[in-house]
Parts: sequence; C-alpha cells; structure tokens
Amino acid sequence: MTLNTQRLSVTELTGRILDMARTGIYRESVFEAFRPMATRRQIRDAIAQAKQFGLYTVSSLRDDELGTYYQVEPTKYESFLEASKTGISLRPSTDLAEYMTQTNQAIRTMLIAVAGCTVGLGLMGGWCLLAGQLQTGRMLWLGALVAGGLWGVQRTIAKRVL
Repeated sequence: MTLNTQRLSVTELTGRILDMARTGIYRESVFEAFRPMATRRQIRDAIAQAKQFGLYTVSSLRDDELGTYYQVEPTKYESFLEASKTGISLRPSTDLAEYMTQTNQAIRTMLIAVAGCTVGLGLMGGWCLLAGQLQTGRMLWLGALVAGGLWGVQRTIAKRVL
C-alpha cells in the first residue's frame, strides 16, 4: 500500500494538518493534499479537532479561491504532540479523538454531579432547618458549602482543560 492510497485516521490527519499549519496553509490546500487518504468529512473533522490544539484562521489572508488561511499556535501544537504521544502509548488500539472526547465528557459529568450534590445538600439542609432539626440542617449546609467549594475548584481546573 503506497502513501497515496493509505487511509488516515482523524487523529493522524489532525497531526499532519497542525504540522502543515506551523508555516501556514490554505483550507483548499489541506483538502487537496489529503483527498487520496481521507474523505472530505474526515478532513473537516480533523480541522475541527486541530482547532482545539491551536489551529486558528488569519482573516487578513483569506483567499476567494483557496479559502481560509490557517496557522497554529506553537505552544498548543506542542501540547498536541505530548497528548498524542501519551494517548498513543496508553491506548494503542483506540483513536485519540475518541479518548479525548470521553475524557471531556467525564470531566463535565463530574462537574454536574458535584453541582447536583451541592444543590441537594443545600435543599435538604433548609428542609431540616424548617422541620426543627437545627444541628442536622447546619451540618447539611456545611456539606453543601464544602461541595460548592470543591465544585468551584474543579470548575477552575476544568476551564483550563476544556
């Protein structure tokens, strides 16, 4: 199988697009370069994934025929290289994009769970206070305060990751 007929995964396409964008590339040139190795849909998905790793458009260099001009932020490109090395060595049989999507979903689920616990503890504490169980109500409110603080810390960390 030659290089021109070899099919590439979205992650491999993303890496190659980011590598090409270090010096700058037009959108149509990306499609033309990878047409034998991937479908237009796969290339669009790879461009979307590359945007998560620092691919950005330079609107002043947009061309009517060649489309959007892309470049990449060097620091985010380095993070992609590190993530791909880590992801590939940990999970050789799975797609990095799928792994990263699952990780993002897990982080979001954890944030929702902690936020739900915060609200639940706060409501139960209020109900206990209304029912005359002052000690229990205060303890539940303290638990809500701690869970809210934990949620805030997790949210701050997740903003950098997501």
